Amino acid sequence: MKLPYAHNLKAIAELIDSKFIGNPDFLVTGINEIHQVESGDLVFVDNEKYYNKALNSAATTILINKEVECPEGKALIISENPFRDFNRLTKHFSPVEMWSGKNQEIDDSALIFPNVTIGNNVKVGKNSILYPGVVIYSNTTIGDHVIIHANTVIGADAFYFQTKEDKHNKLHSCGSVVIENDVEIGASCSIDRGVSGVTKIGEGTKIDGQVHIGHDTIVGKHCRFAAQVGIAGCVTIEDNVTLWGQVGVPANLTLKKNSTALGQAGIMKDTEEGKTYLGSPAKEARDEFKEMALIKKLPEILGLK
Repeated sequence: MKLPYAHNLKAIAELIDSKFIGNPDFLVTGINEIHQVESGDLVFVDNEKYYNKALNSAATTILINKEVECPEGKALIISENPFRDFNRLTKHFSPVEMWSGKNQEIDDSALIFPNVTIGNNVKVGKNSILYPGVVIYSNTTIGDHVIIHANTVIGADAFYFQTKEDKHNKLHSCGSVVIENDVEIGASCSIDRGVSGVTKIGEGTKIDGQVHIGHDTIVGKHCRFAAQVGIAGCVTIEDNVTLWGQVGVPANLTLKKNSTALGQAGIMKDTEEGKTYLGSPAKEARDEFKEMALIKKLPEILGLK
């Protein structure tokens, strides 16, 4: 999430009543979660296991729960609870607001059916169609010639929780969704917004009904997802990837271009370009088919028939 204008380190620290290390005039231009940080961003870390990842990331201000050596060219804000204070900052700059139609840009050629609900800061491009029951949350951009079928929800909160002392604490979602040109999304799908960055569906991608796509996932161009595909957060899917029915993809994987997952495949590691996968955990389809053939021969091999 980019801030409406740059704030200095001292002002940001004062918002959460915290000590800072660095030049008081050091600029913070955005607030982002670790997966999408850029120079100028603030990121939080509250687990020593991930200190190095945060300190060495592109982020230039680190909200952290321990005084450590500050990397050159960066700044620290010391907080006893960085998760809580990160939420305080994102809610300050991106509060939940009633939807009033503020800053909507809906092209005159777009076809918006009855009972469509559209939030603030939403853009809908030329000749796009939104069928009844579609809900478009705030901070969503929909390109030209996009078709979204009935009861699909675009931009709901990220499924992102920190579990401590048997409680699930929610990270405030303040990101966005971008649907590029010529995308078609089936009925009753859900595409979550980024936590603080963007969830993107690439140009020409076609999505069947009842598909879920998690926060901060980037889908490339001309992909195809069949019904009941489930994709977790922070997945990178390159161009021309095909996922057939009920394929599952966990977080933080990369599906290389032109790869295919056959029905009900459970993808557990990055795919390779151009290869086809089957099974759960998924393997290359030709290997899985060989194993299936051999399993059929087991009774004969064991002398059971």
